[in-house]
Amino acid sequence: MAHIPAAERRPQLVQAAIDLMAREGIAAGSTRAIAAELGVAQATVHYTFGTKKELYAAVLERLTGDILERVRTAAPGEVSFDGTVQAMARALGASLRERPGQYLLMTELYVLALRDPDLREMAAEQQRGLEDTTAALVTEVSRRSGTDPAVDARTMARFFLAGFDGLAMQHLTASAPGDSGGPLEADLELLVASCLELACKDPRG
Repeated sequence: MAHIPAAERRPQLVQAAIDLMAREGIAAGSTRAIAAELGVAQATVHYTFGTKKELYAAVLERLTGDILERVRTAAPGEVSFDGTVQAMARALGASLRERPGQYLLMTELYVLALRDPDLREMAAEQQRGLEDTTAALVTEVSRRSGTDPAVDARTMARFFLAGFDGLAMQHLTASAPGDSGGPLEADLELLVASCLELACKDPRG
């Protein structure tokens, strides 16, 4: 069998880990099981990543990167402030419905990172990346539309992302596998309305 460089094998193993753990949970993500998912020797996982924590970090980076891309491309042609917030919510909602297992896995990894110093800073960095990207989009669309939100862009980004995270967990807990639309759509509309109200509200009263 031809040798495959670690740089090429790495994304394959990350995807195999995501596929496995999104389907069966983080507890199922042993190096042996991940290797079997891809059809390689267990030693390949250890050689490529060194430790399982390094693999987990790569998985979380990939999952967060997918969310970042959704946020970045949510409304490329949208010029209105309201429309951009609505487009971001719709894009993230569609992603949740399409890949619920990946959202659940990302939540599991963030919870794991809270108790693990080796993973915590990495998770915090990924979270900052999400906030930075969302805040940059808010800033850009505010400039294009001539809108002057009452709160700064980063506060708006944190509020929006925290609201979506909460709704995502509620949806994953309450919904049957494969369920779509319904309460999630209505809740996302309320999240958008809340964000727009926050943007218009003068914090000084």
